[in-house]
Amino acid sequence: MSISQDIAPHLPNLRRFARALTGSQSGGDAYVVETLEAIVADPNGFASGTDVRCALFGLFLALWGSVAINGRSDVTAADANEAGTAGRLDAISMRPRVVLLLTTLEGFDLNEVSRTLKCSIAEARALLDKANAEIAEQLSTTVLIIEDEPLIALDLQNVVEDLGHRVVDVARTHREALAAIQEHRPGLILADIQLADGSSGLEAVNEILESHEVPVIFITAYPERFLTGAPPEPAFLIAKPFSVEQLRAVISQILFFNRVAHRRNDDLPTQASA
Repeated sequence: MSISQDIAPHLPNLRRFARALTGSQSGGDAYVVETLEAIVADPNGFASGTDVRCALFGLFLALWGSVAINGRSDVTAADANEAGTAGRLDAISMRPRVVLLLTTLEGFDLNEVSRTLKCSIAEARALLDKANAEIAEQLSTTVLIIEDEPLIALDLQNVVEDLGHRVVDVARTHREALAAIQEHRPGLILADIQLADGSSGLEAVNEILESHEVPVIFITAYPERFLTGAPPEPAFLIAKPFSVEQLRAVISQILFFNRVAHRRNDDLPTQASA
C-alpha cells in the first residue's frame, strides 16, 4: 500500500485536530498542507511503520512547533483575535494542551501519545493531568445550547456546568435560537446540525453570526460531511455520540481563541433556563 493510501483515512481527523489546536480553519488546514508537502518532499523520511496515525500526527506537531512555520502570517491567522489569543496561550501551557487534544479529541491512549510526542508514558500522563488542572482554572463563559433532543441537551448542560460555565438557554428550533441570541449574549454556542422543526442549526448559526460575534461548536452524527475542504466549514465539530472528555476538551480549546470569552471572575447571569 502506498503512503497516500496509508494516510488518507487519517486526514479528516488530522484536519479536525489541527483546527482545534490553531483555533481556525485556515490556520489548521495550512499546517496540514505543510505536513503533506513534507511527506511528498521526503517520503523515505516518513517512518510510519505499523502506526501511521502516530507518525502522521507526530510529523504534523513537529512542523507546527517549528519557528520557521509559526512565523508565517498566512498560517498563524493574524487577525483581530491575535493579541487576546497570545495572552491566553501564554497563560496555559501548550504541550499539556496538545496531549489533552490527542487523548480527548482524537482518542489516543497514553502509549500512542508517548510514541507521537516521543516522550515517556509517565510524562504523557503528567502533561494530561497538568492540562486538566490549568484549563479548569482559566476560563468561564455563558453558553447557548441549540439542540432538539432533550436528553442530549441535558448532557450538554451538565458538561458545560461542570466546567464552571453557565447555560443561559436551550433552543430547539431555528426560531428559538434567534430569539435566544437576542435575549442573551452568550460567550459560546453549542449547536446541533438538524433541529426539531426540520431546519438547519448550521443555517441558524450563520444567521446569528451575521450580527453577533460568538464562537460555535457544532455537534453532528456526520462530521465528515463538514470536513470536505469546500468552504465554508465549521472549525469545531463534535461527533455524536460524543464523549464527555472530548466535549470538555473542545469547549476549553475554543475559548482560548475567543477574545470575548468571560473570565471566571466576570459577572454572570444569576438565572439559567433549560
